[in-house]
Amino acid sequence: MTVIHKFKPHKYHVSPNKEARTVDGWLFDSLKEARYYCELKIRVKAGEVLFFLRQVPFHLPGHEIYRLDFLEIWTNGEIRFIDVKGYRTKDYRRKKKGVEREYGVEIEEK
Repeated sequence: MTVIHKFKPHKYHVSPNKEARTVDGWLFDSLKEARYYCELKIRVKAGEVLFFLRQVPFHLPGHEIYRLDFLEIWTNGEIRFIDVKGYRTKDYRRKKKGVEREYGVEIEEK
C-alpha cells in the first residue's frame, strides 16, 4: 500500500524546499530573499556595494526585536535598509513603523 502525504501549503506561500532557499549555507525565509542575496553578492563583486549585513536586529520598546533582512553599504556612501517581503503581516507593518520612528531610517521593501 502506498501512502501519499499531502503537505499543507505554508500560509505565506514559502517554498517547502529548503534546499532551494539555501545559499552559501544560509537558509532564507523565501526564494525571493535568497535571490536578492545573490544579487547583492554580484553588486559587491561589481564594486557597487562595499558590503552588506544580514538579519540586523533593531531593539524596540517593550523588549521587541525587529530583524532587518539586509543593511547595505554602497560605494557612493549610501546606506540602505532593505526588507524583502512577499507578504506584509500586521505585526511586520507595526514593527517597521516603530523602527523608522525610533531610529530615523527608511526601510525599503523589495
